[in-house]
Amino acid sequence: MTKTLLAFLQALSVVSFSVFLLLPSIAAEIRTLTIMADSRPMILFEKFGFTHTGHVTVSVTGVSVASTLSSPDPSRLGFFLLSEESLIQVLLELQQNPSFCVLDSLYILSLFTFRDLSPPTHASFNQSYPVSSPNEYSLFFANCAPESQVTMNVRTEVYNIDNGQTKDFLSAGRTQLPTLYFLFSIAYFAFLGFWIHTCYRNKRSVHRIHMLMAVLLLMKTLNLTCAAGDKHYVKVTGTPHGWDVLFYIFQFIRVVLLFTVIVLVGTGWSFLKPFLQEKEKKVLMIVIPLQVLANVASIVIGETGPFIKDWMTWNQLFLLVDIICCCAIIFPIVWSIRSLRETSKTDGKAARNLAKLTLFRQFYIIVIGYLYFTRIVVFALRTIAAYRYQWVSNAAEEIASLAFYLVMFYMFRPAEKNEYFVLDEEEEEAAMAALRDEEFEL
Repeated sequence: MTKTLLAFLQALSVVSFSVFLLLPSIAAEIRTLTIMADSRPMILFEKFGFTHTGHVTVSVTGVSVASTLSSPDPSRLGFFLLSEESLIQVLLELQQNPSFCVLDSLYILSLFTFRDLSPPTHASFNQSYPVSSPNEYSLFFANCAPESQVTMNVRTEVYNIDNGQTKDFLSAGRTQLPTLYFLFSIAYFAFLGFWIHTCYRNKRSVHRIHMLMAVLLLMKTLNLTCAAGDKHYVKVTGTPHGWDVLFYIFQFIRVVLLFTVIVLVGTGWSFLKPFLQEKEKKVLMIVIPLQVLANVASIVIGETGPFIKDWMTWNQLFLLVDIICCCAIIFPIVWSIRSLRETSKTDGKAARNLAKLTLFRQFYIIVIGYLYFTRIVVFALRTIAAYRYQWVSNAAEEIASLAFYLVMFYMFRPAEKNEYFVLDEEEEEAAMAALRDEEFEL
C-alpha cells in the first residue's frame, strides 16, 4: 500500500511540473485590461487557434513609456503573433544572442509597434489584422527598450469567421465545447432522476450519504449547464454575460462536495457507521479549506490571464493544492480497509468483512484510476492533440468523470439486498481462508 501511494505521489509531482512548463491556452474572448508600469520584456495576452478566416483586433490607449535612460525607441516596443512551431526558432535566437529583440525575428508575425501610434500625442492605436495561415498563435507584447516601464490600456479581440459573416470567439479546437457540455448536462440530469427513483424505491436503505450524493449530482448538472451557457455566449458575443459567475459558484460547490463525498464514502460514514473518527474529521478540515483556496486560484487563472504578473504563481498554487487534496482523500479509504482487516480477526463475521473489504479495495482502485486519468491522461491528451482537437481532452475528462460517478454510485447504492453485505452462511469458511491468505493487501 505504501509503495502504491508513493508511486501515485511521484506521478502527480511529475505532472504538476509538466503543467507548469506547458500551461494550457486560456479561454479566448473579448478582453479589456490595464498594464501599469510593467517592465517585463514579453507579455502573453492570448493563445488562440485560428482557421483560415481568423482575425485579431488590438486596441491600445493611454500609452506611456517611462525610462531611466534616454527616450526609448518606439520601434522597440510592439505586438506580434507567434505560432507554436516558430516558438522554438525564436528561443534559439534569444539563446544565441541574449540582446536580440524578438521584434526583429523573421519567425514572428508582427502586428504593430509604438512607432505606429497615431497621433503620438494621444498614444492610441486600433487595428484589425487577418490571419490567413491556420494555426495556433500566441499574442505577445514585446518590450526591448532597456530600463523602461510601459503603462497602457489594452483591448483584444481574437476570433474566426464562420459562414462568411458570423464571428466565433472560441478557439478552433474549442468551438464544440458548448454542445459537449450541454449533452453531458442532459446525461447527468437523467442520472439524477434515476438516482432519485432508486432512493425512493429503497427508502429503508437510504442513508444521509445517499442524499449528499444526490446533491452532488445536482451540482454537477448545474455546473455543466452553466459551462455550456458560458461557452455559448463567449462563442457568439465574446463575453459570458454573467454565466461565468454561475459557473464558478456551482463549480466551487461541486468540487467541494465531490471530495467530501469521496472522503465520507471512504470512511463508511452513515451506511457502516454513524460517526466520523477524529482523524477522519481532520482530513475533511484539511480538504475543504484547501478546495476553497483551489477554487479561488481557478477563478484568478480563468478570469485574468498570463498578462498579470502573478498568473504563474496562481497556477503553481492551484496545482499544489490539487495534489494535496488528491492525496488526502486516499487515506480514509486505506484506514477503512485496515480497520476492516483488524475487525475481521475478532468479530467472527468473515464473509461480511470479506464483502466489505472487496468493496473498499475496489473503491480504492477506482479512485486512484480516476485521479490518474483526470490529472495525467487528460493532460497528455491536451498536450499532444492538435489545436483543432483540443476539445477531445475535455470530452475525455467528462467521460471519465461520468464513468467514475456511475461506478461509485452503483457500488454504494441504497439496496435492501446489496450483494456486498448479504452473503450465505456457506461462504463463511471460504471468506476466513481468503482473509488468512492476505489477498486484500494493497
